[in-house]
Amino acid sequence: MARPPLRSGIIGTGFMGRVHTRAVRSTGGLVVAYAGRDLGRTREAAQEENVPLALTSDELVTHPDVDIVHICTPNAQHLPLALAAIAAGKHVVCEKPLALTAEDALLLESAARDAFVVTAVPFIYRFYPTVREARARITATGERIWLAHGHYLQDWLSDQSTYNWRVTDEGSRAFADIGVHWCDLFEFTTGHRIERLLAQKSRLHETRHSDDGEVPVSTEDGVTMMFQTDRGATGSVVISQATPGRKNRLWLSLDGETRSYAFDQENPNDLWVGATHDASILPKGLETLQHDAARAYVTVPSGHPQGYQDCFSLFMRDVHATVEGRPVDGLPTFSDGVRAARLTEAVIASSDSGQWVDVAPVREPESSAA
Repeated sequence: MARPPLRSGIIGTGFMGRVHTRAVRSTGGLVVAYAGRDLGRTREAAQEENVPLALTSDELVTHPDVDIVHICTPNAQHLPLALAAIAAGKHVVCEKPLALTAEDALLLESAARDAFVVTAVPFIYRFYPTVREARARITATGERIWLAHGHYLQDWLSDQSTYNWRVTDEGSRAFADIGVHWCDLFEFTTGHRIERLLAQKSRLHETRHSDDGEVPVSTEDGVTMMFQTDRGATGSVVISQATPGRKNRLWLSLDGETRSYAFDQENPNDLWVGATHDASILPKGLETLQHDAARAYVTVPSGHPQGYQDCFSLFMRDVHATVEGRPVDGLPTFSDGVRAARLTEAVIASSDSGQWVDVAPVREPESSAA
């Protein structure tokens, strides 16, 4: 007998909420409810996306027809909404940052573990087949990665007239928003963990123009970071949300002893592989990728590109498989959200002090009654 489709409720109906909607539907799930801060706008969004219910957040997290709660709201709302969903016994997909502090992120991880619910954080760049191929090759050959470098560059906050709630948020912006994606991709692909780092935050505009006038900026536009890993590698990365002309340029280069690998998210269907005697471009395809772990993430024939929304769909496929008790490899969970929060806190501490900072190690979360 076929399983009944899993039913999702999505809190937050902006860009990310719509991305989640398409991903749920692509994997055979149902989006049964939307929730948002303004019920009128929530109803409009639900009508546009053919979603049956427009609810308040409190109604959505406890609704009996919702199996999975998706949290796509501003960062400060993640903690209370995720705790409420976990307390209601719902599985939770939460956008990053999981919480504003590593302590609160750890609280969510512990609460979810105690409630035996599935959790996920959309570090979706893991779901490109070329990334999975690089990971499988490094693992299979035991390639010693000794140097890593790259950047994640965007331009949507280059203009001083561009305003977003994130610019006056607490803590970090550019690193917490996109820098953690680069770090997650590096650690996922190589198995390394960043142990120590030296970071410097920078800001293009000290004030920005909003509808209410000139607003002082409290978060960074960019971060430059050097790091050391637990396996003896060193590396550097540049993060920016204010680089004109760069829309979503996540570039990761991994230098090994015999092979090097480079991945460019703006050209994600090709993996660059280098050696001293040659260099080649490996295209995404069932007949070109060597490893089943990568081929399992190929959804269209060679020559047909896979992109960002496809990664989200594959991510959601793995979320649903996990909820249904089918094992998957590499699903990013709340523990990865905790990891991102710890890296973010280390970046802030290093930038404030001007010193190298140890990244707090992963530890077993304490039991929570939440």
